[in-house]
Amino acid sequence: MKIMQTLEGGLRFDIEEDDDWHLLQSITNDAISCDEKLAQRLGNLITDPDVAPDWEEFIIPDLEEIFSADVQHVATAIASARLDSGGGPGPLWIKREDGFHWYSTLNQARLAIEERFRFGPGEDVDPDELTPARRAAFIRTEIYSDIQRMLLHRVMR
Repeated sequence: MKIMQTLEGGLRFDIEEDDDWHLLQSITNDAISCDEKLAQRLGNLITDPDVAPDWEEFIIPDLEEIFSADVQHVATAIASARLDSGGGPGPLWIKREDGFHWYSTLNQARLAIEERFRFGPGEDVDPDELTPARRAAFIRTEIYSDIQRMLLHRVMR
């Protein structure tokens, strides 16, 4: 897979093989992989008894709706691009107006992986010492982080 900036301020992913599609699909799969949704996990961090009930009633449902919409937006974009390419090599476009949806979904995916695997700071992880499943998850977090950096510096500025 190759990723480049477009003249319109977006990103273009050139998908070269089937594994590239699987990697892109893993973004949304990872984002929803925890038993407890991200909005609820964030709400659990609010322990002040004067604030927690309001978070539970007002903030968490709104966050969940936003997070779910972002994941659905990205899942639809990936599925549509794959369908357009007949499942083979082809482009996936992230337009400037799609940048936040992608950033949010990649963030949700990284947070879910961290919740499941507890890697901590990436510089403290030696991928060669990880089991295959943990290594694959760690590598995905690194790729997701790189894509987020591109979104921040090229699309969302």
